Amino acid sequence: MTLRTIRRVLIANRGEIAVRVQRACAELGLETVAVYSEADRDSLHVRMATQARCIGPAPSAESYLKEDALLAVARETGCDAVHPGYGFLSERAGFAQAVIHAGLVWVGPSPGAIESMGSKTRARELMTAAGVPVVPGATAPAEDFASLAEHAARIGFPVMLKAAAGGGGKGMRLVEEPALLEGALEGARSEAAKAFGDDTVYLEKAICRPRHVEVQVLADTHGNVVHLFERDCSVQRRHQKVIEESPCPVLASETRDAMCKVAIQAARAVDYVGAGTVEFLLAEDGSFYFLEMNTRLQVEHPVTEMVTGIDLCRAQFEVAMGKPLPWTQAELTQVGHAMEFRIYAEDPENGFLPAPGTIQGYREPGGPWVRVDSGVYAGAEVPVYYDPMIAKLVVWGRDREDCRIRADRALREFRITGIRTPIGFFRHVLSDGDFKSGVYDTGFLTPARLASLSAPRRDEVAAMVAAICQHRKDHVPVQQGGGGVTESGWKRQGRAWAVQRDPR
Repeated sequence: MTLRTIRRVLIANRGEIAVRVQRACAELGLETVAVYSEADRDSLHVRMATQARCIGPAPSAESYLKEDALLAVARETGCDAVHPGYGFLSERAGFAQAVIHAGLVWVGPSPGAIESMGSKTRARELMTAAGVPVVPGATAPAEDFASLAEHAARIGFPVMLKAAAGGGGKGMRLVEEPALLEGALEGARSEAAKAFGDDTVYLEKAICRPRHVEVQVLADTHGNVVHLFERDCSVQRRHQKVIEESPCPVLASETRDAMCKVAIQAARAVDYVGAGTVEFLLAEDGSFYFLEMNTRLQVEHPVTEMVTGIDLCRAQFEVAMGKPLPWTQAELTQVGHAMEFRIYAEDPENGFLPAPGTIQGYREPGGPWVRVDSGVYAGAEVPVYYDPMIAKLVVWGRDREDCRIRADRALREFRITGIRTPIGFFRHVLSDGDFKSGVYDTGFLTPARLASLSAPRRDEVAAMVAAICQHRKDHVPVQQGGGGVTESGWKRQGRAWAVQRDPR
């Protein structure tokens, strides 16, 4: 294949992923064009880009999702390629095709692969034909309640209803008995319609107490496909991942080998090109089943980068330029242990509701093998219009316990003021006995456990009270010349020290 030249890239996204792509471009010597909504005018990704263009008002439907506006900016600024990041238009086959028709390089898989994996029911059919194990269920979407009830009775309860057109927990319902099926179907369809504009729902057998394990794959245009091992994403809240790690702490080596082999099989079945992720449910008995394939760079891709030393974002660009993968499968290794913590602008003590606002203070942790992917800074405004994730903390250690201890230290150093975040909550999770042992599943964060881990600990409350008392003590009124003024305790101590040095 002829190599394609890329000199300037339109990044069709915002926030930390836009910053991440900009950094990869800088190392490759590529110029970047950022796009922003009116609400993001002062965002970090705008400040870091070579050029930036406003594409509309704050709502994403009027800015980041406007395909024509994005392509117009790409033409006006002389871009050669478009990188979609994740979210927004990253898995829209129509947008990928429009980019290609415009004569630009699409930094991602083919529109056909995106379309094939975008429909969960179509993906099940393709994977079944390719010999990939899938969760037992109805391949065709449910047309009415009667057919759905018949399928459910055939495979046995509990069952899971899922939206055919999307993921992220939207349109998903666990149904444990027949009497609850009809109400769950109505709720799933309503939620799916609102989230994806499509109320199609299908049925699967519910795998009880599973782990969510995914395999990173990378493929080029020369027929080479490799895996970069697995990530465990079982710590979830409302079906949304919040902590990811690699390797999976309970995965047997032979199961890992089999799962990774199947992931490559799945990628080849759709002629995949670029970075993608094949997701599985791992059952208690060690069996695993295809869940879905994400045809983009994942939020949690830094976990894989930390244990393999491979820059996945850079690899995306090199594949898009037509270069072959520079390593064989035998040359790829998984070293040490890594964890990622998603830092959201949300309030753990108030049901993890979004908590937008102005970041008054911001200090990232540092030290060996600590990485922060962020899209904010002190003084930045976190708007209400988009996903509330503002940063990701990624930590590496020699083994899982070394990584856990370093993660706790890094979280202690991470300071964000002005908005609420789950930084303290993550520290509580790290000290939880089940998490420390590594023996948990996707149901780990039950409502009761969430409430327990979100509440301030007694030692934290005591520390806050002590800090307040000390502050008041250091700023007591002192009489000077008949008037009451506030004097710092530091000044009083300094004056006493000076008297000791010079008794005159």
